[in-house]
Amino acid sequence: MKLNAIIVEDEETSRQILKNYLQKYCPNLNVVGEAANIDDALILIRNNTLDVVFLDVEMPYGNAFDLLEKVGDVDFETIFVTAYDNYAIEALNAHASYYLMKPISIDELIKAVDYVVAIKTKENALQNDVLVTKTEAVKGKITIPQQSGFEVLNTEDILYCKADDNYTEIYLNTNKKKIVSKTLKYIEDALAEATFARVHKSYLVNVNEVVKYQKGKGGSVILSNGKEIMVSASKKSALLSFFK
Repeated sequence: MKLNAIIVEDEETSRQILKNYLQKYCPNLNVVGEAANIDDALILIRNNTLDVVFLDVEMPYGNAFDLLEKVGDVDFETIFVTAYDNYAIEALNAHASYYLMKPISIDELIKAVDYVVAIKTKENALQNDVLVTKTEAVKGKITIPQQSGFEVLNTEDILYCKADDNYTEIYLNTNKKKIVSKTLKYIEDALAEATFARVHKSYLVNVNEVVKYQKGKGGSVILSNGKEIMVSASKKSALLSFFK
């Protein structure tokens, strides 16, 4: 699996060395940003979905622990990278995944990344199980995986779902949108017991929210919120069977 990471380090040379090591020796890691201080790091953390943060301890105008305190609920793994060994206990108390000493050992860096990959793999497997078992166990509800756990939705609140590559956008009747790191086919299977119809390769609609059907080769449906969705010719018969 590919993990998103940022590097928080005030020394540009150290940032570049770490980034080069990661690109060369840890291909399952994607560095999406760098920060030289805790303010810039906070912006990166809030604007990106991250799996791991490489964190230097001492920085201008604050340190790693100040940053983590500002973040609050941390939903990523932290790998401390520092030239000082006297922060190990604090790092442990901050639930750090790994503590790397400078100069960085490539072997230790690989171990650290592999350790985080193992954690994230287990989390994803758990989320997959949760989505399926909760859907089967609790009728009328579906759980969607999130970075920090899962959220429970009432299936009747879902208007439609839209495919976005390997992600699915779930649109609710509350004018909210949820993005799930699952394919539309996966969501379709999870909602198999509910009244949802695949009307297009990119759309799954709640049949109970359809208020109008407009004729055509495939035609289109109008949902209760006014959204019009085209119907593929190959999906037309399956959709209309709900209304016969």
